[in-house]
Amino acid sequence: MLRGIDVSSYQPHSYGTDGLHFVFIKATEGRTYVNPKLAAQTATAREAGCVVGFYHFLWPGNITDQAAYFASKAPERAGDILAVDWETTSSGTHASNAEKDRFIREVKELRPHNRVVLYANRHFWLTIDTTSYAGDGLWIADYVSAGKPRIQAKWLFHQYTDDPLDKNVGNFSSETALREWAGATP
Repeated sequence: MLRGIDVSSYQPHSYGTDGLHFVFIKATEGRTYVNPKLAAQTATAREAGCVVGFYHFLWPGNITDQAAYFASKAPERAGDILAVDWETTSSGTHASNAEKDRFIREVKELRPHNRVVLYANRHFWLTIDTTSYAGDGLWIADYVSAGKPRIQAKWLFHQYTDDPLDKNVGNFSSETALREWAGATP
């Protein structure tokens, strides 16, 4: 299993990258928020030679605008992975299945040279999701042993803890396999 983390504005500009193969960085949320540490956190991951992913925290409504906002703010480089973070918002709502699916499809149209994946926690995947559409792959959050999420679906990334930070594993045979899947150059 490959090792990775995901970071947002709650983490420092610079963070430890020893032993990491990939880093997901929060880029945007809704139609107005951009992670103020996005550029610095991206530089840290790139300097370490990690495969880099960016995620958008999805709110219900204005899906076309949110997709365009994310595509315009997330750095664009071949081999970067894009993700939609689909979970309950701070106001207790969440995007519908149709909105989640449409967001993924619109981002794939706007950024056709990047893989687009779905991030969801186990509860959302098993009880909220009705379409099982995850774009190019599923990034599942389930805080159990690394690489052993309690789902039947094929997954590519598994977030297994948030203590002391969000740690993930990638379901790839090697870093080369991850880079080839993502379209990244070594």
